[in-house]
Amino acid sequence: MNRTAQVVPNHYEALAGAQFADRYVLITEGLSLTALGAAERALGRTPRWVGWLTALRNLAVRPFRLKTGLEPAVLPFGRIGIFPLLSQFPGKVVLGLDDRHLDFRVLVEVRDLGMGRQEVAATTVVKTHNWLGRAYLAIIMPFHRIIVPAMLAQILVK
Repeated sequence: MNRTAQVVPNHYEALAGAQFADRYVLITEGLSLTALGAAERALGRTPRWVGWLTALRNLAVRPFRLKTGLEPAVLPFGRIGIFPLLSQFPGKVVLGLDDRHLDFRVLVEVRDLGMGRQEVAATTVVKTHNWLGRAYLAIIMPFHRIIVPAMLAQILVK
């Protein structure tokens, strides 16, 4: 897996006005994944330590009335893990949430490389709205850089 952030092509298509985008890639062999299947494997089952960090985050943001992803909202496409599914295309799913401090999108894309190999990419795109969004992004960024590759690696766990 490539643990370095890559240049994200056309991230403005995912979220107009975004100020941040990164992309992590995993190469798989013999899995024949769809984008929805890859998203479910990566985001639908969380390592215990990520669950603990998420619970801590939810407690910390409660006083600011920020969304946690656990709100009982009516979602037309449902959710994968805590992330609302916004749209689905061949080879790509888009998850995300809009809040008062920032909006974010997570794109999970699958590209066939031939010979039973696939490239699975997880792209995060963020647009902040105010000082709270910029502060929040700065605080979570070190965790994000550890969590996203760990979640992507879940795809390889049977």
